[in-house]
Amino acid sequence: MEIKWKKEDVVFDTLRESEAWADSISNEIYGRTISGYITPDYKIAYALAFFLGSVPHFIVHTEKKILKNSFIYKVWVTTVLD
Repeated sequence: MEIKWKKEDVVFDTLRESEAWADSISNEIYGRTISGYITPDYKIAYALAFFLGSVPHFIVHTEKKILKNSFIYKVWVTTVLD
């Protein structure tokens, strides 16, 4: 399965803002327009992984990488059906 990534550089001050953002991203993943998300904001990655983890047929994967002296976070899903 090829991962369709979406990358954004948005960083929020609060977890609540990040949760609202992650909820909208999870809808894109539910709808299968994308299957992965890359962000510099650990709060978005955390919330997105939590939301996606509640879907029974999703297997949620996460990765933390160092890029140009900062971190980026990747969250993507595969499905049990794949």
